Amino acid sequence: MNIRVRFAPSPTGFLHIGGVRTALFNYLFARHNNGTFILRIEDTDEERSTAASVKAIFDGMEWTKLNWDEGPMRDGSELGPHKPYLQSARADAGIYKKYIDQLLAEGKAYKCYCTQEELESARQEAIAKKLPPRYSGKCKHLTDAQRAEFEARGRRPAVRFNMPKEGHAGWNDLIRGEVTFASKDLYDLVIQKTSGYPTYNFACVIDDHMMEISHVIRGDDHISNTPAQIQIYRALGWTPPEFAHLSMIHGPDGTKLSKRHGATSVIEYEKQGYLSAAVVNYLALLGWSTPDSQQLFAPGELERKFDIKGCQKSPAIFDPAKLEWMNGEYIRMTPVAKLTDLAMPFIKEAGINIGGADRARLEGIISLEHEKYKRLTEVPGLIKFFFSDVEFDAAAVEKVFKKPEAKSILEGMAEVYSNIASFTEAELERAARGYAELKNLKTGQIFHPVRVAVSGRTHGPTLFKMLEYMGRDTVVKRLKEAVKLAA
Repeated sequence: MNIRVRFAPSPTGFLHIGGVRTALFNYLFARHNNGTFILRIEDTDEERSTAASVKAIFDGMEWTKLNWDEGPMRDGSELGPHKPYLQSARADAGIYKKYIDQLLAEGKAYKCYCTQEELESARQEAIAKKLPPRYSGKCKHLTDAQRAEFEARGRRPAVRFNMPKEGHAGWNDLIRGEVTFASKDLYDLVIQKTSGYPTYNFACVIDDHMMEISHVIRGDDHISNTPAQIQIYRALGWTPPEFAHLSMIHGPDGTKLSKRHGATSVIEYEKQGYLSAAVVNYLALLGWSTPDSQQLFAPGELERKFDIKGCQKSPAIFDPAKLEWMNGEYIRMTPVAKLTDLAMPFIKEAGINIGGADRARLEGIISLEHEKYKRLTEVPGLIKFFFSDVEFDAAAVEKVFKKPEAKSILEGMAEVYSNIASFTEAELERAARGYAELKNLKTGQIFHPVRVAVSGRTHGPTLFKMLEYMGRDTVVKRLKEAVKLAA
């Protein structure tokens, strides 16, 4: 089989985590099976679809590196033989109208002249009677004269699918197994709005067939749509694709993932300092696993190991703490040169002026805390004191500088480091230990005041490598200034 899958978002808001997970599973399925991954923009919601949301889709897909083989591009061009890939353009080209007219001519669809007010009134009446709030089918049996009267009054009809009432609509879901709905439980859904635009359930059937989609992989919130879509396939004489419905994503509290659980827009995670590879790795594990429950994947490994049989039926739990842990692991695996490039936008946003710091020195400074970073947003705070005045932690000053020997130690180390021949890590440590021995002090009595003097903190990176990157002039100056804070 020629594997062809699609990610078909509606541009009515940001690209959320659930959408990216769906895109990722389609992408991995295609890559694992040497298939084709298609992006299609389903923008037939005229009121809610926006150009900004289309841009957000491109931004999210590009950041996560889910590169599509066919579909629209940011510059307005399109890749692939099934253009256009925007449903609005397909509607404007009359692609859907052809099949609407076919179903009307065959009696498999009919025009509905009911107003929104009439439909809502009927819905409320059904609810009051404790009946399913579905369309009654009243316009199915209108006479030509009745239709003409409605049109003379200016009513623009929608088109409804004439749902069969006998038999079943079912499929063998690749994740959930056999799923079946009785046709009598389905209703005559609208397939064309009064505006002339198709509805989601109709347009996606037409597009999936014309684009030769072999597998539809989507969230399980679409399960209720699938039987109606299967009936539309049958009405048009087409064979449906295979279906796989992914489990929903819940927050740690067990409810559907939402803003209250943190950022849901994928680009917000970029802004919060997450690496795209870490986010992709984490999302792959939301509802899927390998037989050995592997957690971290090397580049290309997800594509090789993804098997839809590993997808679970139960909801996946989004755990921000695990994502942050995983991001830290990815940061530690990132070479310092690349890490520096990734951190630069956050350093600039924090207002840190790195001045004329050469690249090697900057990379060295960032590398000092390489093992500690969990997010890129943490980098500026951990390197800031190299490039700006020291901001002293009050508790550190009280703990270290108020000791009787602190003042003389700071003065003595300022003198030692002013005259040291080579301002390198090894020589700086040797000189500090030598001074401690000379003054009959413990090394900690020397190291702690020096650290607080130059960084304002009692903790931080390797002391003497930090001093080396800071440079003689800065270190000596800060030691002398710190004398004023000592007892």
